[in-house]
Amino acid sequence: MKNILLAGTMVFLANGAMAHSPLNTTTPADEATIAAAPSELLLDFKGEVRLTKVSMTHAAEHSVDLDLSGNKGFISDYAVPMESMGNGEYVIDWRGLGKDGHPMKGSFTFNVQD
Repeated sequence: MKNILLAGTMVFLANGAMAHSPLNTTTPADEATIAAAPSELLLDFKGEVRLTKVSMTHAAEHSVDLDLSGNKGFISDYAVPMESMGNGEYVIDWRGLGKDGHPMKGSFTFNVQD
């Protein structure tokens, strides 16, 4: 009986982990080198999430929080406006909640070289 309960618990926990909505793709792509900074970042998640914070660090010098006001509720595709800070490396850090209530976070980078 204990083995059945243990197996059931493990299946439940495995399914819970699968319920998260990982980040599928970004534009610019992670580790891409591009000729000019975009006017917005695109984040495409596997499922619906609610982003709570997106920050951008340029060349490891200064960080700014990006405006999420145009993206409300739980959605899977985000377009987050950004302003160019010139050539160099951009690091994007994001935090949010999965529809299942679990906190999520991640980051990606890209380089601008003209």
